Amino acid sequence: MCFSATASFSAGIILSVIGVASIKKIQHRSQTMFALIPFIFAIQQFSEGFLWLSIPNEKWSYMQNSITYFYLIIAQIIWPVWVPAAILLLEKEKARKTTQRILVAVGILVSLYLTYCLLHFNIRSEIDCYHIAYIQAYPEAFRVMGGLFYIIATILPPFFSHIRRMWWLGVMVLISYIVTTVFYESYLVSVWCFFASIISLSVYLIMSEIRISHLEKIYLKRAMEQN
Repeated sequence: MCFSATASFSAGIILSVIGVASIKKIQHRSQTMFALIPFIFAIQQFSEGFLWLSIPNEKWSYMQNSITYFYLIIAQIIWPVWVPAAILLLEKEKARKTTQRILVAVGILVSLYLTYCLLHFNIRSEIDCYHIAYIQAYPEAFRVMGGLFYIIATILPPFFSHIRRMWWLGVMVLISYIVTTVFYESYLVSVWCFFASIISLSVYLIMSEIRISHLEKIYLKRAMEQN
């Protein structure tokens, strides 16, 4: 998270609870990746909580570089693939699956590019104006294009899903991205992930929707068999 260690750890605990509740809604293994989204955000928030502690504390400073990379691996390598792949696994309609596969491919390309950047360019984290800033010396020429493809991979998939109210997730993450870009541009990686993690509450609501839809189909099938 971007405001304090306490806030990061608190968000991590809340997201863990949401994650447990989401997993309890799983009806089929294809839903597992989607249900795990709050847990991954929880891990991310816990890691940034430790980063808050390591930056100003000399006793913990040896952890700073490792935690910085760990956080960015989740933010920039895992999410661009995980989000579209999780939604693809939920998809039932053939035409929509084709679109989701394209978005997964975009996410893989973004992930590979950012993996290259993490391995070949200097990265550091620092506390600046009550936020954690991730200083990444990535090539400026590809920054805008890379950011655009990242948005495509992480925000568009919910809008192409057949699941009712899946678009909630896309709308809320998009709004959080816009707010973060306007008010916290220098701390985009940290702040947007915080807002997006809070929005993962919508994952629980969508899992509940999927469960209800599944039960409705079962009841309808039984009613037709009895008739």
